[in-house]
Amino acid sequence: MATRVSRRSHLGFSYRLAVAVLWPLMRTLVRWDIKGSERLTRSPGGIIVAANHLSWFDPLVVSYVLWQADRPPRFLAKEAVFRVKVVGGIIRRAGQIPVYRETADAANAIRDALVALDRGEAVAVYPEGTITRDPGLWPMSGKTGAVRMALISGAPLFPMAHWGAQEVMAPYAKEFRILPRKTMRVRVGEPVDLDDLRGRPVDAATTREASQRLMDAITALLAEIRGEEPPVERMTRRAGGAS
Repeated sequence: MATRVSRRSHLGFSYRLAVAVLWPLMRTLVRWDIKGSERLTRSPGGIIVAANHLSWFDPLVVSYVLWQADRPPRFLAKEAVFRVKVVGGIIRRAGQIPVYRETADAANAIRDALVALDRGEAVAVYPEGTITRDPGLWPMSGKTGAVRMALISGAPLFPMAHWGAQEVMAPYAKEFRILPRKTMRVRVGEPVDLDDLRGRPVDAATTREASQRLMDAITALLAEIRGEEPPVERMTRRAGGAS
């Protein structure tokens, strides 16, 4: 029986250096309660993982879960970040993906992500586009980038919800409160069912329906973690946000 080659094997030096520094800390500084991540490991080819956004700390939470599932993440970041001296070079060499927000064509705005999916990568996305501003820290309405990628590429779109990062760093705050140790609770659901939408034009109506399904799935997972009922009405992103 052939042994499966780890998906980490092709990663470059910058990525591996970041993992070598951060992963021992993430294993020891917080506790973990992860369920459903085996779905990411089993899924062949490229995948999209869409998570709620609570804190500046939670990219490390999402990254840890994907790394443990042997799905090294490629996060989408605004293209302008890649032009920043030093920082831009590091994140580019680590294989992170620039998003061309100024591009009129939404498909071109995610072109590098589509290439990564075609290579079999795991692309991580925050569909809200920013840390939630909901007073109860529930997911807000979503932008359309994640579902556009799923509809165009055919890649499975996995919802992920997590809870606990906000105890380490509160939303939009820089204070770092690692002690006492916090527990990161993470749930990964089944891929969002978009089969009935895949034959339709990837237009505003289609992406709106797909985005609603995605945010419903993420919210349901978060409600399971918290043992609470989410609000009936989902908070809408502030006017002016790009889709």
